[in-house]
Amino acid sequence: MSDKAIFVEKQYLGREFIPITIRLVLAMFCFAAYFFTDERERNGDLLIVVGFAIIIISIIMGFLLHFGTRVQNKSILLNGLWTARLVKIDLNSIVKVEKGIYSRYLFNNPVYNLHTKGTIRFYAAGNDAIHLTDRDGLLYIIGSQHANEFLRAIQEEMKK
Repeated sequence: MSDKAIFVEKQYLGREFIPITIRLVLAMFCFAAYFFTDERERNGDLLIVVGFAIIIISIIMGFLLHFGTRVQNKSILLNGLWTARLVKIDLNSIVKVEKGIYSRYLFNNPVYNLHTKGTIRFYAAGNDAIHLTDRDGLLYIIGSQHANEFLRAIQEEMKK
């Protein structure tokens, strides 16, 4: 067995379009409110500080890794943020693999190893996901920005 991964994907917290837009609109509101405060009151200065803080936090979140996905050695390895444990999904126990949408909602929160109602979810950004069903009926939903490549890598690894 080789230790080389056939698929690698990294998903970052701050790179989703809708949350970036929301943060930038909040920052613009702070700058506009600062501009329209009378005689630059002392409390008005706080608005400019908050506006710049929102922009700086948005930039930092763009480089903050949420989780990484690797397909190698007949398994899927999901590495989370700092203290999150490594999740290993053995492809020998998977019965069904399919590509689908992550959620029907427009806004989705990033999650890592979220257990709800017989499903385990992993998501950072994008609309597509891979749905894996194991022998026990447990459903894994792994969000991916490169779902077609991810699906191809899983199917190729399961054939070995």
